[in-house]
Amino acid sequence: MNEQPRYILAIDTATPCSTVAITRGGIGDGEVTGTVSLSSSVTHSRRLLSAIDWLLTEAGVEKNQVTGYATGLGPGSFTGLRIGMATAKGLAGASDAPLYGVSTLDMLASCCTNSNRLICSVLDARKKELYAAFYRMDVATGYPRRISNIEALPPESLVARITEPVLMIGDGLKAYGEILKEQIGEKMSVAPAHLWSPSAATLGLLAGDLARRNETLDISAATPFYVRASDAELNLKKKS
Repeated sequence: MNEQPRYILAIDTATPCSTVAITRGGIGDGEVTGTVSLSSSVTHSRRLLSAIDWLLTEAGVEKNQVTGYATGLGPGSFTGLRIGMATAKGLAGASDAPLYGVSTLDMLASCCTNSNRLICSVLDARKKELYAAFYRMDVATGYPRRISNIEALPPESLVARITEPVLMIGDGLKAYGEILKEQIGEKMSVAPAHLWSPSAATLGLLAGDLARRNETLDISAATPFYVRASDAELNLKKKS
């Protein structure tokens, strides 16, 4: 009797783009069974579950074939991250399946393969800051490996840390791309714009590698990675 296919359902809501994917295997040898992405003014909570149901139906994947769930950990929109995390935790808990998490910036960097340059993932953090992290190509795997902490910092502070040719990727380039290019100059190159938004397909494949290493999240304790405190937390500290 043939064994049923095993899939990971991946969800990312770190940015205004809701993205869901069904994948099998890891980043180097896996496949994407189906994916859907939608950017609009409608909140993630109003479209996410319907997008998941639609994708499963169109891909011909039964819910009992989903053996793991993956969520983007952030950084990104505080509200978006909470919605994505809560949805993935609920689905994983209800089906007694493992939960995997991947940084949003790691997902972006993984789209930059075969680059000899320093890689920098950037997301718009608002408040005149960028979420950023640096990566270098791992010769053993052929994919980027993070070499810095993930931080929220002004564009000028990020520029001061770049002293060599760099490949930049992420939606932070929409807001600050011209400023960065003006200050970094010819040392800066930019990944294609269609790669600037996080992809649930990439998330699912990276989660496939985590599954092989049995690196799961504790469903009861897992939380998004916000990097900095929310306005509500800052206001609470001021009052106290």
